[in-house]
Amino acid sequence: MQIQVNTDDHIQGGESLAQWVRDEASGRLGRFQDHISRLEVFLTDVDGGKSGVNDKRCRLEARVVNRQPVTVTAEADNMNNAFIGAVDKLARALDTDLGRVKDRNGRDTIRAAQE
Repeated sequence: MQIQVNTDDHIQGGESLAQWVRDEASGRLGRFQDHISRLEVFLTDVDGGKSGVNDKRCRLEARVVNRQPVTVTAEADNMNNAFIGAVDKLARALDTDLGRVKDRNGRDTIRAAQE
């Protein structure tokens, strides 16, 4: 799973923040690594330098093999909480999306991508 981190001009942290994001994403989404080809992380400061309530935003876009991309967004008071919230949302969304590929007995369903 390739992880690409994008930030705006108002986000501090540089490479150390990007490495933390990669490590956390790999740990929290490790069970999906066979299904995700690329994860794009977008970290933004909504207020652009001013502080406020829920002014940090994290958007995650997971490129899932043979499926449509899955995108989630979370906002919080700091970047860590926004990222953790988005990763948790993404894990739930992937569970739902990938769960549709199999029926309750583990067989492929008609919803599986045909090639």
